[in-house]
Amino acid sequence: MLPIIWMLLTSMKPGNEIFSAGQDVLPKNPQSVENYTYALTSIPLMRMMLNGAIVCGGILIVQLLTSIPCAYALAKIKFRAAPWVFSLVLLGLCIPIQVPALPLYLALANLGLLNTYFALMLPFFLSVFAIFLFRQFFKSFPDEIIQAARVDGMSEFEIVWRVVTPAAWPAIAAFSIFSITAHWNDLYWPLIVISKDSLATPPLGVAFFFDPESGTDFGSLMAAATIISAPLVIAFLVAQRQFIQGITMTGVK
Repeated sequence: MLPIIWMLLTSMKPGNEIFSAGQDVLPKNPQSVENYTYALTSIPLMRMMLNGAIVCGGILIVQLLTSIPCAYALAKIKFRAAPWVFSLVLLGLCIPIQVPALPLYLALANLGLLNTYFALMLPFFLSVFAIFLFRQFFKSFPDEIIQAARVDGMSEFEIVWRVVTPAAWPAIAAFSIFSITAHWNDLYWPLIVISKDSLATPPLGVAFFFDPESGTDFGSLMAAATIISAPLVIAFLVAQRQFIQGITMTGVK
């Protein structure tokens, strides 16, 4: 919590106190109203946060819809290529977004899909990390329950979503924290595919306060960073509680 506390205190200081020689922890002449007002009025910060919520929510939903069946297939369905497919999943963990960024950008540009929510979400619809995480979780799920469900006439699709997934809420909560945090803070990809302020995400708003010519307004910068970070902190605390409850209350007997 120390960096968050430091960010909050800095957001209340005027510029001359932030770089003072004494580095007082508490502000002597608080300027929190001015800093937060400027952060909220100089850029459409709330609109950017709404865009970030839409993008993060859309990415997370599609990631769960694609990764859970893939992980179940790798964990519980026997086929010869399973080890090779899982090796490709592990290899995919080593490939950063910068590698396919250029062909993805060219494809979106040729299709006229730049400056859209779809362009912001497309590269992250399939998460190899989610497949790996859920596969490891599903490996510990008893085969006897799955066999009993098959005997009762349930299809594999029903088994995935009605039997296995409800027991995977701890893993889903843990992955949701990783996914939302990563894409809420992502600057690289939105900086490439977005040029409209109406579609800008929170990190693009923070970058607005960096000015190498006139000097960076660190007070307003920290105020904007505090506003943008607040939903993540709240979401983390809420998800952490659900995560603990899932571990203690969800079990296979």
